[in-house]
Amino acid sequence: MMFAQSDGRQEPLPCSSSIARCTVSCISVFLTQLALCAVPLFFTASPLLFQLPLSALLLLLVLGFGGWFRRLLGIHASAPAFVFFSIIFTWGVYIFIIRKAISRFMDIAFNAEVVILIIGLFRIMSKDPGFVVHQSSCSSNEVDDISVVGFEDQNEHRVRYCKSCRAYVKGFDHHCPAFGNCIGQSNHALFMVLLLGFLTTEASYIVCASQFTRQPLVLEGIQLEANPSAILAKSTMIFSVLQVLWQGLFLAWHVYCVCFNIRTDEWVNWKKYPEFQMSASSQSGENHVRMRFINPYDKGIVDNVKEFLTLNV
Repeated sequence: MMFAQSDGRQEPLPCSSSIARCTVSCISVFLTQLALCAVPLFFTASPLLFQLPLSALLLLLVLGFGGWFRRLLGIHASAPAFVFFSIIFTWGVYIFIIRKAISRFMDIAFNAEVVILIIGLFRIMSKDPGFVVHQSSCSSNEVDDISVVGFEDQNEHRVRYCKSCRAYVKGFDHHCPAFGNCIGQSNHALFMVLLLGFLTTEASYIVCASQFTRQPLVLEGIQLEANPSAILAKSTMIFSVLQVLWQGLFLAWHVYCVCFNIRTDEWVNWKKYPEFQMSASSQSGENHVRMRFINPYDKGIVDNVKEFLTLNV
């Protein structure tokens, strides 16, 4: 069931709305994955380094056109449902096509990874990120004009207002559309583990798909390169490679943020927060004071990591 956040409480969306959004997301996944089949179909002899950027461009075009078409019709999709159905689609390709070329041990390991990944996805979608009840001193118009506003509670925990959830979140890092939830103090560790789980599962799928596509045998009298099953295996493998690339960069960025105790919203919007500003002495002839970024919460790499690993409920 899909949820909407309001004042720190998760409220279920109407059943009809949830079903409609999930249906649109499911259709979007099928269209996206089938569109990616065009790359290995028409560029079979091209190297992977050529197919990757071409697939990324095609993926952006399909997603962009799909978003424009949904806005034109006034229908909405669900990003978490899109992620879920993408996992199911890839898992289905593995079970019905790729599995025959994989060893028993690798088969058990990959299926276990997918099951754990799905459980983690539903867990982070429903887990409280650290909602707090706070009466904002800002008017509703002021809150709508910015993505987050914030304060510190009595325990010196950073609390930010999420415009997407319309709620205050303790230790707010960012709102993750893919998981349909805020990332805060209570689920930040789970978020990092889930990112690592996605990377591990997708890397395993790439290995399995590579073993299948490298088969020199003829399947049912048809060359492997011309087999629709092989084309589908290659397209999903390319999709997984693209996922590993951007998710790896995203995970590396978050590890950097943990080491230096920087929140995503603070890095991007630090000019909106007085605690991250320091007045710089103006040069001769200047009539204004320049501001520069400071991070008063940086306690050093070791202490920052210890603070991150210490879960304060």
